[in-house]
Parts: sequence; C-alpha cells; structure tokens
Amino acid sequence: MKFIDFFAGIGGFRKGLELAGHKCVGFIEWDKYARKSYQAIYDTKGEFTATDVKDVCGVDLPKADIWTFGSPCTDISIAGKQKGLVNGKQSSMFFEVIRCLQERTKNKKTLPKYLFMENVKALLSSNGGRDFGRVLIEMDKVGYDVEWSVINSSDVVPQNRERVYIIGHLRAASTRKVFPITRQGKRITQRPKVLGNYSDKRHQSNIVYSNEGISPTLTATDYKRPVKVMVKQVENIKDTSSFGGNPQTGRVYDPKGLSPTLNTMQGGGREPKIIVKPVLTPDRINKRQNGRRFKNAEEPEFTLTAQDKHGVLIEKENNIAIRKLTPKECWRLQGFSDEDFEKAKSAGVSNSQLYKQAGNAVTVPVIKEIGLKL
Repeated sequence: MKFIDFFAGIGGFRKGLELAGHKCVGFIEWDKYARKSYQAIYDTKGEFTATDVKDVCGVDLPKADIWTFGSPCTDISIAGKQKGLVNGKQSSMFFEVIRCLQERTKNKKTLPKYLFMENVKALLSSNGGRDFGRVLIEMDKVGYDVEWSVINSSDVVPQNRERVYIIGHLRAASTRKVFPITRQGKRITQRPKVLGNYSDKRHQSNIVYSNEGISPTLTATDYKRPVKVMVKQVENIKDTSSFGGNPQTGRVYDPKGLSPTLNTMQGGGREPKIIVKPVLTPDRINKRQNGRRFKNAEEPEFTLTAQDKHGVLIEKENNIAIRKLTPKECWRLQGFSDEDFEKAKSAGVSNSQLYKQAGNAVTVPVIKEIGLKL
C-alpha cells in the first residue's frame, strides 16, 4: 500500500513499512537536520513533501492507504514538562493530522484506510487519561475505529522502549484487526519471568525475577523497595549518602538486561555511556525519570530518549572505565542499518544531531512487524 510519513524524523516509519512491502508517496518534517538525514537515506525524488504540517492543506496531499505519524511526545513524556496533548505546543500537532482528514472529507477526497500512530506509553495516563480519550474521540469523529497495543522494543532490539501503537481503521474500508502482533507463534510483547516470592507481603519488591528474561519496569521510587532480579545489582559505585541516600545513583547490574531509553542527548556530553553495563545519565545526580542505572554487557539498552546520555562501563582489571555509546550504536538500537547511518553522516549531519535523531526515532523492526499485518 501507499503511505504518507507525517512528522517523519529520520524515517523509522518509512524504513519499517518499506521493509514490509509498502511504498512512501510523501513526507512532512520541519527539522532541517532530520530532513537532511531523511533525504540522504531515501530516494525522495518526485514525492510530496512539506516542512510544516500547519501549512499543509489536506486536499493537496497525495492519495494514500496509510497515514503514519508519531506526533511529538515532548508534552506527554515523563521526561518532558507534561503540558498534555491539548495544551502542549508540540504534542498538539496531532490535531493538524485530524484537520487534514476533515479537509479531505469536506472536499470528498479519498481518506486513508489506516491511521498509524505511535507515542510514549504515558499518553495512556496523561492528564488523567483524558488525552488518550481525546485521541480516540477525534479519530472516531473523522470515521475511524481504533485499536491499540503497548509494545516494548526490547522484543526486537536490545533497548527497553515501551510505546503505544495506535491503528485507526476507516469504517468504510472493512480493514482487518492488527493487534496482537505475534512473531513465530508468540506474542511480540514479552513478560518478565518470575521465579518466586520470598515473603508473604504481596509487593513487587519481594518478587524474584529470572536474569535470563527481561527486567520488570523500574520506577523513580525503586530505591525504596529494590526489585530483586537474581543477582542483578552487583555493585554501587557511588557514596549514596552524599546524594540524599538514593542508591540508584550508582547501581551496577549483572548481565542480560535492557538498555536505557535513548533520548535526544543534546549538549553537555549527555550521550550514552557503557561499562560493559549500559548506564543512564552517569554524570547526572538528580533526574526525574530514571536516575543513574547500570547494566552489564550483552544486556539490552535502556529506552532511548531525546535528552539522556547512555554508556557502558568497561571493567579494566580492578578499575571501571566509562565510554559513550557512539551515534552509530544508538542508530543500531533503533533498528537502522549501518548503511543508513553512514548516508546521514556523509550528508554532513553532526554527531549531536545524529544522537538526537536516534532518540526521536521509532524502532524500525516494530514498525515492520505491524506493517506486515496491515
């Protein structure tokens, strides 16, 4: 099928859908550096394109079966200021897509069979759940029935990145259900493997998880009731008493976990670090979302975000060294090929922008799996 790539970024939607056999007929992206990478990676000659969705008239868009959009999550994400879908300047771009659909309806133009939207998991709870309700209502008003699923990128790449994927089905098109997504007979979404509970008190802190599965979701208050994951936490490299007693600032974990969520990592050396254990924001003492975390080699990374740095600690004899994840490694964590990365880099895109673009992208293999079901 043909699709239009709204809020295109570096083309995570495009790459995944093309791998699933679909064809892009147009893209919209306002960031000049993201456009430079996008046009270096893909053959966009002859395609519809625009920089600002607010300047786009719905009737001018080419006919397409799918509209894809991951409207900016800045105002919804836990890492952002959480102004919400309506009040946030960036996340409210969702309504521009709805406007374009309304304009096509008014002018009796063909509507896409599918709306394919991705956003942070926090959309489900933002503004007391009213923001997600608004998404459903707006899609319903323009003629779409909606299904959704929360999928963790850790099922297809070594990065813990939970995102909600939303499919709008045009009522007149008789499209088929997409979720749940399955791979090799199993649901794509894995669950942490529980080994047992060593206490009568029913609380997450008393559950013991296998170190051969994925870790349960960690929260900002885990330090009060640490999750037990076999011998997951093996060391703490900081004197936590000087940081208000939060042991999370220096935790070191055993292998076989996930990478931190990549963010845009802009300025100040906030790129990912590795110890042979991925570490989230190693030089940042106070961070609202996750704080400092460490994991071993061969573990999946934390979720990539737009502002956190990630890395791996490398043990050398009795010393611990930290190095940044490279921009290429961050692109790999989102499922892009090295060829894609080299094309963007050769176009003159700086490392800081390459980091940012990785953090803002959607995970390509997840999009491919969904694209195969459309």
